[in-house]
Amino acid sequence: MPVTTTYWAEQAWLGDLVEPGVTIEAGPDGRIAAVRKGVATPPPGAVALRGLTVPGLANAHSHAFHRALRGVVQAAPQTRETGGQAPDSFWTWRNVMYSVTERLTPDSYFALARAVYAEMALAGITCVGEFHYLHHAPGGTPYANPNAMGEALIAAAGEAGIRITLLDTAYLSSGFGEPPNPHQLRFSDRTAEAWAERAEALKPAPHARIGAAIHSVRAVPAGQLATVAGWAQERDAALHVHLSEQPAENEACLAAHGRTPTRLLADHGVLGPRTTAVHATHLTEEDIHTLGATGTGVCMCPTTERDLADGIGPAARLQRAGSPLSLGSDSHAVIDLLEEARAMELNERLATGKRGHWTAAALLRAATADGHATLGWPEAGRIEPGALADFSTVALDSVRTAGAPPRLAAETAVFAATGADIRHTVVGGRHVVRDGAHLLVPDVPRELADSIAALHD
Repeated sequence: MPVTTTYWAEQAWLGDLVEPGVTIEAGPDGRIAAVRKGVATPPPGAVALRGLTVPGLANAHSHAFHRALRGVVQAAPQTRETGGQAPDSFWTWRNVMYSVTERLTPDSYFALARAVYAEMALAGITCVGEFHYLHHAPGGTPYANPNAMGEALIAAAGEAGIRITLLDTAYLSSGFGEPPNPHQLRFSDRTAEAWAERAEALKPAPHARIGAAIHSVRAVPAGQLATVAGWAQERDAALHVHLSEQPAENEACLAAHGRTPTRLLADHGVLGPRTTAVHATHLTEEDIHTLGATGTGVCMCPTTERDLADGIGPAARLQRAGSPLSLGSDSHAVIDLLEEARAMELNERLATGKRGHWTAAALLRAATADGHATLGWPEAGRIEPGALADFSTVALDSVRTAGAPPRLAAETAVFAATGADIRHTVVGGRHVVRDGAHLLVPDVPRELADSIAALHD
């Protein structure tokens, strides 16, 4: 018999306001059937959510296998000559990343991703955008099932209890027409047409949608950009692209094409409301105007951008120009969307010497509704009738959050709480995390430790 579950939120963020005593009825279809305010105590049979309940958080940019690099890439590289610390950058980090890719198989990637997505659920994330380019076996040979790796990620998200948009990524070149290097052979389908043929075989699931990605302008030749963009447009699918993460990419693009990466994408029909640029760190004023004028979204990943010394992107100027903002944990230096949200504001304060660029409500929108929209889940990210019944509860009585006035619950959650303060995560009306424990993956730390150790042995 169909079941409706009633949740009672001690406080809930509804739109731009925090309301005390809210019931949320989750119907058997996994959507919110009703929301009622002003309910002072839990009704009989209701599941009590103590703290601040917000729409489920959307992690708009993830590379699941990068989780195996946490800690490893923090060790300073040593010089052969002196034994001292060597200069470190995105490019030296990338070499360590390549070493992990060589060890992954569909089975080991499933085990790692299941644990990583469970870690996300523990941090209140209900949907992830997986920017997936690890397609083939070592050496570039396709698996018997050419989508074995992508299907492993979809299955892992399902077992961890969260939604996923698999952003199947075209990665064809090592740089502006150069062939892939030996590490990148696993990523490459050789041509955009071959990529599209393989991606076409991926199938959505109730918890999974299929999108597309252009790894970067250096990894997809200019003449093939339109093929990837057209594939996404024909399917009304999300399209993401790494953009201007490093000055070296901009310089190489100018040398090869006489224009910035943003202009190159615009000239080949890549930009638009369906497209999200990831990072967008090193932009010209013209680039900012172009992204905003086309309605192209921008996903900021502050914890990764600072970890890799990428720089501080012009998030506030991009939003003023017309680009919606979303957030991602990218390399998973940490998995904490609350930290990503406040880092965007705090980075802007460092860059400008001024405070108050976004309200807590605006940052929560980037982490919820706008993040879901950029992943092709516009029916998620809100607590209202008809929306997907995906929500998370932040504890307001931890050592980080205790003591703030109830009327400032949203500010407390955004500017003080961490992923460790997530008490409940509900996806499709089903409890996935309850009282801080994952109900589907009983020992997430052990699964993380075991799956990562297998890649470093």
